[in-house]
Amino acid sequence: MSPSASSEPVSGATEDRRRGRRTALVILALCAAPTVAAWLAYVLWQPQPRLNHGELIEARAISDPELRRLDGSPFRLSQLRGRWVLLQIDSGACAEACGKKLLYMRQVRLAQGKEAERIERMWLLADAAPPDATLLRDHEGLRVARAPGRFLAEFPAARSPSDHIYLLDPLGNLMLRFPSDPDPRRMMKDLERLLRASRVG
Repeated sequence: MSPSASSEPVSGATEDRRRGRRTALVILALCAAPTVAAWLAYVLWQPQPRLNHGELIEARAISDPELRRLDGSPFRLSQLRGRWVLLQIDSGACAEACGKKLLYMRQVRLAQGKEAERIERMWLLADAAPPDATLLRDHEGLRVARAPGRFLAEFPAARSPSDHIYLLDPLGNLMLRFPSDPDPRRMMKDLERLLRASRVG
């Protein structure tokens, strides 16, 4: 038998062994993949902290009743469509917590720089008490109107809507509720992210 004839079976057997090893390695890799993935997740993955300070509310359209400005003229929230609206609900007497919320809304808006024009501030009065004129002068551009109780009840709250600052999107949907005594710096970040991501308003 010639050398060339005897080399063919040897070469074929070698190729079979190589294919067998490759198949075994593939099977081993497939079996090991879940274990490796779990290990990488445990060692390398770190849960991301909650980024938003405000509590996201399932976007909902709120009703649009006729409200009354301080001079008695009619006003509707739909007149602010196309803008983001920071909104608070409080007595016209405006105790300390109310004053802090007005301040936060003003500062959070101003902190957005050139984007501030995309944001409106709204104070819904929950009673007939007249707001202090000096307070209103300190918050130039703030919109103020009295609202019926049935409308104020549409704003979700664990205890009272006056505990929160709310955010309406440019389509008029209620979408975010900030906690009582919020952190204004984190409010700024929330709004900054929304303005950057939004193509509306």
